[in-house]
This record gives sequence, structure tokens and C-alpha cells, in this order.
Amino acid sequence: MSERVLKVYDDAAVMAKEVAHRTLQAVIDAEHSTDGRYDIGLTGGSDSIQALKDMASDSLVRVIDWSRVHFWWGDERFVSAVDPDRNALQARRAFLGGLVEQGLLPESNIHEMAADRRSVEQASRAEDEENDQLVSQAAVQYARELIHQLGPAGATPSQAEAVTCIKPLDLLVLGMGPDGHFGSLFPAPAHHEIEVTDRLVVGVTHSPKMPPLRVSLSAPFMARSTRTWMMTKGAGKAHATAGVFSRRDNPEFPSSFADGAEEFIWFTTPDTLAETSVDNRR
Repeated sequence: MSERVLKVYDDAAVMAKEVAHRTLQAVIDAEHSTDGRYDIGLTGGSDSIQALKDMASDSLVRVIDWSRVHFWWGDERFVSAVDPDRNALQARRAFLGGLVEQGLLPESNIHEMAADRRSVEQASRAEDEENDQLVSQAAVQYARELIHQLGPAGATPSQAEAVTCIKPLDLLVLGMGPDGHFGSLFPAPAHHEIEVTDRLVVGVTHSPKMPPLRVSLSAPFMARSTRTWMMTKGAGKAHATAGVFSRRDNPEFPSSFADGAEEFIWFTTPDTLAETSVDNRR
């Protein structure tokens, strides 16, 4: 469990630019690690997408060997692959697509969660049972990809085993919702996915935030990430931030489960801390 280190910025745009530059620098710093591979977990939301846009214009982009960098998602909206709500589509438009077009990043290094292949009409008529089955299948499919890419050589661990034995993400960049959710793990007791511990990936139905169908990495797997950075801004997240900092692993504030094995930095703005007494900013 890492100490949460606060980094507070008066300007949210400066915060996003700082996260962008730090991300690129982290990839560069890891270039001479054991196998040279670097796995980054992304999320959606305005802060994260702005950081990706800032990466695209950062001069460090050209000095990175992108062939060794792999991109994953902390969560995804289970909608059509061309739906503007897709986190992966937004990330491609902001940054990743440009890397691929320039021949810098192999397409195979972008690990997207499954999209909904149904028509809008078919999806609108679907019963809960069908939706449950589809997001569960998408979760299993993504878990298999994680195990294939990050699991121990010559072994095929179960999902429960994989939560603790496969290589963790090197860097996970997150955002938090006004209700304290991260990924697509929403507050208990109304939603139980935050308490799932025996799977790498979970399917989510009836999300309180549209769209209702989602897929998310599980809390324990995300918490194993070597480095975790949380981006928050705005007074609308002050109550949730106070709840997160008041107690670890509180299902009513899912982001309290977020952690990093070696580093956990909380990038934020002063108004987000309005109800929070903790001040260990650096």
C-alpha cells in the first residue's frame, strides 16, 4: 500500500499537461528495465483525454520506442466500436491513432475491450439476461488477453490466480466520478462489482452513469499497478474526495480502493479538496 501523494494545481489544463509529460518520461525512464516492455492502463473522461492530446504535442514523443509500449483500458463503455462514447475511440483520436499512422506504434499494442456488435435497435430491445451474458463474455475475453500478454510463461492461471500472479500494469492513469467511482466500479451497496476479488475483469450492467453497459478491470488488479495516478478536478468531486481520504477500501467510495505498489499520486485542483483535511501535497 502506497502513501497517497497530493499534487495540487490551480489550473486543470496545467495538471493535464503535467500528467502527459510525466507519462512520457516514465516510459523513457523504464527503457532499460528487464524486458523493455511497458504496459499503461488508460481511462476515459475529459482529464484523461486532454492529457493524451497533450502527449501528442510533447517533444518527448519522438524519442520513445513505442514498439515496446502496450496500452490497456481500466474500463470501457460496452457500445458500438464507432460510438463516440468509446474510451478507446476517444484515445485513438486524441493520440494513439496518430502514433499508429506514423508507424511508431504497432496496432497490436493497443488492447481494446470488446465492443457491442448489435444494432442500436437490437440493443434497445435486449433483456437483462442477454446484456449480462454479453458484458460477462467481454470481461472473460479481456481477462484472457491480459493473461496471454502478462501471465507467466508456459502457465495458464485461473482468473482468481491471475489477479495476483500476472505482471501488473506499469502505470495506471485513472479519473474519479462525483460519486467516487473509478473505472466502472460504482458505489456499494447498490453495485457489487467493487467487491469482486476473484476476477481480473468484471462486466457491469445498470451503470448509474450512461451508458448502462460497461466492462472494467477489477479493484484488486488495478490496485496492483506499479504506479497509479488519479486525476480529479472541480468542486463537484469534493465530497467524494473527502470520503476517499477518510478511509481506505470503503465500498461506498470505490476510489478508496485505488492504490499503487510503488507510487500513488493524486493530481487535483484546490476546489476538489474543499472538504478534505488531509494535506500531504508535494
